[in-house]
Amino acid sequence: MRHLVLLFLLFLAPAFAEGGSQESTSNLCANDVSHKRQKRDWIWNQMHIKEEIDTPLPHHVGKITSSVRNNNAKYIIEGEYANTIFKVEETSGDVYAFERLDREKKAEYELTALIIDRTNNKSLERPSKFIIKVYDINDNAPVFVQKVFNGSVPEMSPVGTSVTKVTAVDADDPTVSGHATVTYEVTTGGEYFTIDDSG
Repeated sequence: MRHLVLLFLLFLAPAFAEGGSQESTSNLCANDVSHKRQKRDWIWNQMHIKEEIDTPLPHHVGKITSSVRNNNAKYIIEGEYANTIFKVEETSGDVYAFERLDREKKAEYELTALIIDRTNNKSLERPSKFIIKVYDINDNAPVFVQKVFNGSVPEMSPVGTSVTKVTAVDADDPTVSGHATVTYEVTTGGEYFTIDDSG
C-alpha cells in the first residue's frame, strides 16, 4: 500500500509542477501582451534619399506624422544635422534635405521627432528616434590599392603560371548589385598575359 501511495504522489508531482509553470507562463504572456498593446502614435515609413540628387534643393526626404489631434501641434526635429542639413515643415511634418548628400561620407543620419503644443512648448507625445538612409548611386570608379604591382615568372614556365596579383577597390555600396563589382582587363601585353576577375 505504501508503494502505491508513493507511486501516486510521483505521478501527481509533475502535474502540479506543470500546472504551476503553465500559470506563471500564462501570467507572463498576459503581462507581455499588455505591454505590447501600448499604443504608439508616431506613424511613418523608413526614410531614405538618394545621394547626389541633381535637382534644385531642398529635396523631400519623408514625413513624420503623429495621430495626436491638436490644432496647436508643431513638429520639431532634433539631433546631429537637424535644422542644418535637415529641416521639418512644422505643420505638415514633411522633412527636407537642404544639401546634396554623399553616401560615401555618411550613409545614415539619426534624428529625433517631437510634437509640441506651440502655445506652451509642452510635448504632446514622447520623442521618437528615426533614421534617414542615404541610397547609393554608382558614382565611384575603382582605384588600385597601390601604384605599381611587381611580378615575375621563370622563363619557360607553362601557360597559366601565376605572375602577380593586383587589387582594386570601389567606394560604392557593396550591398547594391553591381555598384562595387570590380573587373580587370590587360590593356597592353594581352598577347602574353591574361587576368581574371580576382586580379
